[in-house]
Amino acid sequence: MLLIVLAYLGGALTILSPCILPVLPFVFSRADQPFVRSGLPLLAGMAITFAAVATLAAVGGGWVTQANQYGRWLAVALLAIFGLTLLLPSFAERLMRPFVSAGNRLSEFAQADGQQVRASSSFLLGIATGLLWAPCAGPILGLVLTGAALRGASVGTTLLLVAYAAGAATSLAVALLIGGRVFAAMKRSLGAGEWIRRGIGAAMLLGVVAISLGLDTGVLARVSTVATGGIEQKLVDTLSGGTTPAKAANNNANNTPTPAQTTAATDATGPAMMRAAANTDAPLSLPVEGELPSLSGAVQWLNSPPLTAQDLRGKVVLVDFWTYSCINCLRSLPYVKAWAQKYRDQGLVVIGVHAPEFAFERNVDNVKRATHDLGVDYPVAIDNNYAIWRAFGNQYWPAHYFIDAKGQIRFHHFGEGDYAHSEQVIQQLLAEAGHANAGTMVSDETVAKGVQMAADNADMQSPETYVGYERAENFADRGGESHDRVHTYTAPALLGLNQWGLAGAWNVGSEQATLAASTGTIVYRFHARDLHLVLGPGKDNKPVRFRVSIDGAAPGNAHGSDVMPDGTGTVIEQRLYQLVRQSGDVKDHTFTIEFLDPGVEAYAFTFG
Repeated sequence: MLLIVLAYLGGALTILSPCILPVLPFVFSRADQPFVRSGLPLLAGMAITFAAVATLAAVGGGWVTQANQYGRWLAVALLAIFGLTLLLPSFAERLMRPFVSAGNRLSEFAQADGQQVRASSSFLLGIATGLLWAPCAGPILGLVLTGAALRGASVGTTLLLVAYAAGAATSLAVALLIGGRVFAAMKRSLGAGEWIRRGIGAAMLLGVVAISLGLDTGVLARVSTVATGGIEQKLVDTLSGGTTPAKAANNNANNTPTPAQTTAATDATGPAMMRAAANTDAPLSLPVEGELPSLSGAVQWLNSPPLTAQDLRGKVVLVDFWTYSCINCLRSLPYVKAWAQKYRDQGLVVIGVHAPEFAFERNVDNVKRATHDLGVDYPVAIDNNYAIWRAFGNQYWPAHYFIDAKGQIRFHHFGEGDYAHSEQVIQQLLAEAGHANAGTMVSDETVAKGVQMAADNADMQSPETYVGYERAENFADRGGESHDRVHTYTAPALLGLNQWGLAGAWNVGSEQATLAASTGTIVYRFHARDLHLVLGPGKDNKPVRFRVSIDGAAPGNAHGSDVMPDGTGTVIEQRLYQLVRQSGDVKDHTFTIEFLDPGVEAYAFTFG
């Protein structure tokens, strides 16, 4: 019940979001008409469409993002037509002539003074409004959608989405009723109904232009004085007794694993990356841990047709949960690839289950490109809805599950390391299945290179650090990060170890910080051999140039694989970039990356 109340109030607050501003003229265009025949159908169409789009986003996976974009442009075109009908009465007359003619043939409805036509057109306008309203989501809707993605569709999820849509409809109804009174008063006092009608039509067309240019979520967000995200967060804290969503555990500074907390209702970020300590002395005891769960929840398969547990009977199976920008997954990937190649002819089937951490990792095209670039040729299940993740009861990236030829889970390993033991498990399960010719073990020296080389754990004192405010730590600016709005930051001149800061105009969201000016800088005081940063270009996908420095100088021989010795590089896609790779003794250094083009998105620092 508490979550339903939160969802309803969150929907009501959505009207304060800056990207709603271009939509309001569409609502007020019906303010001078009877509420039951005009306002109510508009609100019904808006609420139904909003709930439908949100439900599809929660259940349907990545394809709905593209579908909603098409629907958004359809809505823009529809609203442009509505605006022209208000601005140009002659155009409206020609446009509506077929409908009027059809209505005249329906005598009963014609006698009702065209009520059905107005109601249906208002309902259609409501559908268009809902398509544009849906992207204006705050933290509360984010929690609802994340819960649906992690736990699957349910009656509870539907009720929460309906409550959110009802809240949005309520705030719109209030605006519509108040707007109607203001509208009527202006008509009585000024006698300028036609000019008001044209003014609203012009406002609608301006709104269409703003939405088409992306100003509803860009420039308007910058000039807005209302921070709905902060209001919603205070609402969550107040109604839930002051608690905030639990943060997924990360590797700490000395690289020992910590338990992950992945409750869908409280953790909107997903499970944690984890590094497991090597333990090659453990006994090779392989008790049955359960049956291989269903793999049917994948939204798509790469390199293979869909596989089922029945298809895999008689095969030894290694299931690898990973995501392509996770440094821990990348460092274990060479071993998984080597095992897949070495033992394929003996009956081993490796299945990569790609479960995304960041939103861009839900894009199937991004995953296809990453698997190609990383040389992954074994089957990959795209688990955007975490269906397979939940079936295994998994909590970590990377996580390896070893299944015997009878379909029984016999061993699991979370995180990096302990590769020799894992390979022994593969060999034993293959031997049990009648394949005893194991051969020599995979050599560390011949497997991992570049970004995928094992971390220097003995001298790494910097932890994984997220840039988005939802999981950010050690941010050096005294005022903290501003949430979901553009703010100009000044990086401190002196940073303590593992402190970091921003310089320039940035819009810090829950997952990432987006550069909102032509140039901007991120600084970090770190202690590790390697430094990586998950980056992506802006929404226009234009390359973003950058320049890296270490203690104020070009990196030289300490440059990473994505940086030239002079410190220059380019962000061309959404992935992890290796920016620093040092040799010799590791010391404290101040890392600086200056971006020379706008729009870059920065997600998380990782070290090695």
